Amino acid sequence: MKTTFDLNVILDRIETAIASYPKAAMFELAERGYNSLFEQLISCIVSIRTLDETTIPVSLRLFEAARTPEQLLNLDIPTLTQLLHGTTYPDQKAYTMWGIAEKIVNEFSGELPADFDTLTSLKGVGPKCANLALGVATGQAAISVDVHVHRVVNRWGYVQTKTPEQTLKV
Repeated sequence: MKTTFDLNVILDRIETAIASYPKAAMFELAERGYNSLFEQLISCIVSIRTLDETTIPVSLRLFEAARTPEQLLNLDIPTLTQLLHGTTYPDQKAYTMWGIAEKIVNEFSGELPADFDTLTSLKGVGPKCANLALGVATGQAAISVDVHVHRVVNRWGYVQTKTPEQTLKV
């Protein structure tokens, strides 16, 4: 039988252990003023299967060209792909971002609603990016659960779930 742990004790230990490391990319970008929900969502897409060491400079390069959905739509796909150079799947990310910007402009008058269901309705946005963007940009209490978080909290005995989606619901 697995032993359960006090989550607050674990979180305190983690906070102490990571104190000397740089902040995660999205938090770093928010501190630099790129803290709108749109910017955070876009930087999360940049970060997919990409190291933070790459995510930050690529996001900064992208945000020099476009910080709003309207500005992003003024870029063509080849330009957007070039701005995403260095990330994994830059072509796919360019199409995804362009589609998201188009939907925000056409369906939400250019203003991205701070709502989990709305974010996850956008093609290419899953629960992890939705929660991360909401948490960083709006301060909403949200946990980004990917397969790694799911495995760790199950090993700790904090939850007993089969999938990251089930872990998120707990």
